[in-house]
Amino acid sequence: MINEAMFTSKTNEWATPQAFFDELDKEFNFTLDPCATPQNAKCARYFTKEIDGLSQSWYGEIVFCNPPYGRDLSKWVAKAYRETLSGGATLVVMLIPARTDTSYFHDYIYKKHEVRFIRGRLHFNESKCAAPFPSMVVVMRGRND
Repeated sequence: MINEAMFTSKTNEWATPQAFFDELDKEFNFTLDPCATPQNAKCARYFTKEIDGLSQSWYGEIVFCNPPYGRDLSKWVAKAYRETLSGGATLVVMLIPARTDTSYFHDYIYKKHEVRFIRGRLHFNESKCAAPFPSMVVVMRGRND
């Protein structure tokens, strides 16, 4: 029997597993989490939904971005791309679903940035169940990095 709960979600926010973040943070030393709540922020400097990380500058920041996985995901990928291309953000590391068939993957990621596919499925929100989708880490390096 298929567990229907695995294929539906009342939220499009998937909190990053702390141990997974810690490994990335050791490598990159993040300074900004632009998609956070006070409860799940991964960096001392963070933007909440109310502050709207899409409309803020990421200038000079080393960004960890695990955006909401809903319809606006493409806006976050485009923002990260523009920030690194323009010399705004020093580096952006995104944790996103591995949806290689999407327009945003081909427009902003494929053949432009480093992609690390995650083996297996992550356990978000401290869940005992794995996510119903594969994930990838996208490393977008700024012009001067």
